[in-house]
Amino acid sequence: MSDVTIWHNPRCSKSRQTLALLQENGVDPIVRKYLEDGPTEAELREAAAKLGITAIEMMRTKEAEFKAQDLSKDSDDDTLFAAMASTPKLIERPIVFKDDKAAIGRPPEAVLDIL
Repeated sequence: MSDVTIWHNPRCSKSRQTLALLQENGVDPIVRKYLEDGPTEAELREAAAKLGITAIEMMRTKEAEFKAQDLSKDSDDDTLFAAMASTPKLIERPIVFKDDKAAIGRPPEAVLDIL
């Protein structure tokens, strides 16, 4: 079993590039299609802690759903984590996890630092 997991969206070019980069580097990650298998609020909080960022920093603020849910950069973390849990499309992608570390694959090469 792999000790690397990627929250992956196959329709996202950066997510596909990141998965390919992992595989090119000999990593066969666990692939979690997070739009189908959305993370819980607890998992999102853990991800933010591993990433060392705030809730807003792990969100896709330009998605229509962000505005539709009356979210803003000033929304509190509880509200933002709840929004990501209910609407996984709002989660920045892809996120790669290894042990107690995580990285967002923007650019894809950023994930190599945690391997």
